[in-house]
Amino acid sequence: MRIIAGKSRGVALETLPGQETRPTLERVKEGMFSAVQFWLPGAKVLDLYAGSGQLGLEALSRGAASCLFVDFSPKAVAVIRRNAEKAGFLEQCRVYRKSVEDFLARPLERYDLLLLDPPYQSGIFPEILFRLAPFCGENAVVLCESEAGLEMPLECAGLHREKNYRYGTVQVSRYRFSGEEEKTPTHEE
Repeated sequence: MRIIAGKSRGVALETLPGQETRPTLERVKEGMFSAVQFWLPGAKVLDLYAGSGQLGLEALSRGAASCLFVDFSPKAVAVIRRNAEKAGFLEQCRVYRKSVEDFLARPLERYDLLLLDPPYQSGIFPEILFRLAPFCGENAVVLCESEAGLEMPLECAGLHREKNYRYGTVQVSRYRFSGEEEKTPTHEE
C-alpha cells in the first residue's frame, strides 16, 4: 500500500496486521480521488473509520490542508501516526481514538471532504450519513466506500447522492451537501 499521487507519491504505508481492516485498493483510491481532485486543494478532510489512514494521507498528498482521522482501534491510531510522519504530514494531522458514533455525537467543526470506509456489511451507512450534516461545510463532498450493490440513499440529511462508481466488488458513492436537511433518508424506487 502506498500513496499514489501528489507531494508524497510512492511513499509506502504501513498496514494493520490481521483481518481487522480492509485496505482500499489502489484502483479504487485513484478513482475516488480523481472524482474530487478539483475540491482537494486547501480542503479540510475528515477520515472516519480511518484504519491505516491511507485515504486521508492521499488527500493531504494531493493538496488538502488538514485531515482529522477517527478510529477506535489503538493499533490503528498508532499506525496512522507512523504513516503520517513517514509521509511528511504529521503537522497537518489530528488523530482521535474514538468510535465514529461517539465522535459524531459532538460536532466540533465543518469539513470540505468526508471519507467513510466502514467495515463492509455493517449496515451503518444510513445512520452515519444522517449524522454528518453538522460536520459538512458548504458544498462538502462525502465519499462512501462499500461493497458493490449496497443500496445507498439518494438523499439523507442534506446529502444528495451525485454518483455511484463501481470497481469490481467495491462501490463508491459520492454525495454533495446542500445544507437543506431532510428528516428521513430516501432511496431509489
